[in-house]
Amino acid sequence: MSTSAPATVGAPTPTGRSRATGLDRYFRISERGSSIPREIRGGLATFFAMAYIIVLNPIILGSAVDKFGHHLDGGQLVTATVITAAFTTLLMGVVGNVPVALAAGLGVNTVVALQLAPRMSWPDAMGMVVLAGFAIMILVATGLRERVMSAVPLGLRKGIAIGIGLFILLIGLVDSGFVSRIPDAAHTTVPLQLGADGHLTGWPVLVFILGTLLTLALVIRKVPGAILISIVSMTVLALILDAVADIPADKWGLTVPKWPGDPVSAPDFGLIGKVSLFGGFHQVGVLTGILFVFTVLLSCFFDAMGTILGVSDEAGLLDAKGDLPGMSKVLMIDGIATAAGGATSSSANTCFVESTAGVGEGARTGLASVVTGLMFVFALFLTPLATMVPAQAATPALVAVGFLILAGSIREIDWSDFTIAVPAFLTMVLMPFTYSITNGIGIGFLTFCLLRVAAGRWREVPIALYVVGAVFAFYYLMPALGLV
Repeated sequence: MSTSAPATVGAPTPTGRSRATGLDRYFRISERGSSIPREIRGGLATFFAMAYIIVLNPIILGSAVDKFGHHLDGGQLVTATVITAAFTTLLMGVVGNVPVALAAGLGVNTVVALQLAPRMSWPDAMGMVVLAGFAIMILVATGLRERVMSAVPLGLRKGIAIGIGLFILLIGLVDSGFVSRIPDAAHTTVPLQLGADGHLTGWPVLVFILGTLLTLALVIRKVPGAILISIVSMTVLALILDAVADIPADKWGLTVPKWPGDPVSAPDFGLIGKVSLFGGFHQVGVLTGILFVFTVLLSCFFDAMGTILGVSDEAGLLDAKGDLPGMSKVLMIDGIATAAGGATSSSANTCFVESTAGVGEGARTGLASVVTGLMFVFALFLTPLATMVPAQAATPALVAVGFLILAGSIREIDWSDFTIAVPAFLTMVLMPFTYSITNGIGIGFLTFCLLRVAAGRWREVPIALYVVGAVFAFYYLMPALGLV
């Protein structure tokens, strides 16, 4: 992570201010000790640090099928991912005036692809995302978001974050072919194996291994745009290997690396507006539907606030109390981004910690976000390039992101207090082990409430968590009660 310069360093000259008085005044560029060139550099740095999502989000969503066996079109997913990132980032820049960019959130898209879609249609699943966005906006408008945030212990919040990181890691290993499911016909209790047959074979797997090593090496060396550099490099390698070696198309998975006839094309807006707000409740029932919305909400909830405060702190925008002036406005935009992601079928959009790359280049205002948003607009016309990237070139990013989430959170859990350590541990391991973020959250909340009661510390549990725990307990008992 880059270290920000002092807010007073590099302030623009009076001449620079006179040439852009209106722009300077609106974004408070001089007031925050920045300059237009620094904001532009920061916006570009943020875009290139997070541009990998243009490739990764379509791969995660496009590799899943809904209840009726339908896939989402890759080209349409690229358009949906890019247009939503452009809109929400521009909104954050113009209205929120902070150097924070937004795009489809890793973890939330996994919830949508692997938990919601298999139980309903894609429009139904995206409707759940829209409802989660509406819920976030209501919580912000009523001032309850901060209260709900404080009701969940820090250790449990970090457990949720780590669990999502481990889940993302597992998705990367499976989608790349590095790990595969052992079919039921094998009659073994071992669920997973290395490679397709217990061994690592084939050029595509080699692309993933080299990509993972390259990504981690670049991350360790703190190279700007490390993930994007790795994706581009491994895509080039995959193109060469596919051209010179006789590689069966099915070994690459859904996307075979082939150079498109025309790398530039008009965006396909076919997924925009394909959403059913309440159809999912007819498929899974009211209680399960509410829990699905709650899962999406939680997946967005804590990460966004932590990212906003972290980026703002590095940019020197927090006040003496550690608060961000205008925080409610920024959080409202985050809620709008969640709903917008559902409305475009790109999954919930949220704030990206990669915004720190722009802050490291000197970004201090929303002008940097405007630059990032405009770069996403430009990327709208490069869909063919994004849709030729195979999973083996993109999924090393999931390994790196999973590690970074774990490394940034695990030390903040109080492992000496078993009433929080055990629920956090169960939360983080059950997400990947049950292939369900909902299960991890639910069992974590339940265990926390029960252990605090058992320890005689029941007064330390907020009423809201008892209510949520009771809802999850009823959810898990529904099959035994004959209600599903």
